[in-house]
Amino acid sequence: MSGLDHNTPRPTEIKLHQKSRELEIAFADGKVLHLPCEFLRVYSPSAEVRGHGPGQETLQTGKREVEITGVEPVGNYAVVLRFSDEHDSGIYSWDYLYDLGANQDALWQNYLDRLQAAGASRESLVHEAIAKKSGGCGSGGCGSGGCGSKG
Repeated sequence: MSGLDHNTPRPTEIKLHQKSRELEIAFADGKVLHLPCEFLRVYSPSAEVRGHGPGQETLQTGKREVEITGVEPVGNYAVVLRFSDEHDSGIYSWDYLYDLGANQDALWQNYLDRLQAAGASRESLVHEAIAKKSGGCGSGGCGSGGCGSKG
């Protein structure tokens, strides 16, 4: 598991925002992170996502609508996040979360680039089927913001 660096500030508050689907984490150094559920899911520190070594990562697809359904503390150093797709095996240490926040823009772009290279989508198969059946995103079939909206 990525570290337990004693130099990483500790969280002072963690809030789950269901409507915006993001986890807000305030750290002792004053930094406040707003990490989307999808971002946290696709960068889960679990072996299921990261593999057991370099090059063994599994690209996570169809996670655009995923939600966090639970946040459980692990000692004084981490949390387990439970997701609506039943993923719950990643232990998110404070320094891993802090690092995700510090590198969020680059990590997100890397994820989008990997999806594009694989010809994969952020949309779930169910979401794509609904969009096709209702006439696609342009006709409002994908809900507010449409499929192309940045999330």
